[in-house]
Amino acid sequence: MTDFHHALRSLRVWDTELPSFDPAGAPPEPLALFHDWFTQAVAAGQTEPHTLSLATVDEDGRPDVRTVMLHDADERGWHFASHATSAKGRQLAARPEAALGFYWPVQGRQVRIRGHVTTGTPEEAYEDLHARTTGALASALVGRQSEVLDSPETLAEASTAAWRRAEAEPDAHAPTWTLYVVEPAEVEFFQGDERRRHLRLRYRREAATGTGTGTGWVRELLWP
Repeated sequence: MTDFHHALRSLRVWDTELPSFDPAGAPPEPLALFHDWFTQAVAAGQTEPHTLSLATVDEDGRPDVRTVMLHDADERGWHFASHATSAKGRQLAARPEAALGFYWPVQGRQVRIRGHVTTGTPEEAYEDLHARTTGALASALVGRQSEVLDSPETLAEASTAAWRRAEAEPDAHAPTWTLYVVEPAEVEFFQGDERRRHLRLRYRREAATGTGTGTGWVRELLWP
């Protein structure tokens, strides 16, 4: 057995007491439950609970995934931001559908979301960017996300210049910075169980007959 396989086989999952979850007491819509689980993850000491996996599809139909940061979750949907010129931005422009995945191992919980993606207004993008740190603004001002980089030195030079601008012009804006909102069609809540009797509660948007628009949520349990 190699060092890799030995390390892999030695790992335990959820080596802690997991919280209980009663799906019967879940709210009629998923947003309130997400807010509850998120705040509970923070209180439990989960590292970076606002980070999530974002999956999109490229022009050839191949899936792509990366880790991004949650910027908000409200009645419109789950918010994140990026440059419209980035790989994810181009993919979402061509195919505005996405899946999100949160994993909070401290409590053995996952949340999965799938839905249509819309963009916020330029004003919302500006407000989003300037609600963050100077470092976040500097990174956005560098731009060129997903482009080929010739050397780390080139990145260092561009970053230094962007930091200087961000500190001198705190109102500066990156024109391609875009706020994205995933409007959920499905939201699944997964509660792990030490005996592998995991609980999965899925909220599925119910469409009105003949319109295709969501009118409410259907709640259903899934086999683990």
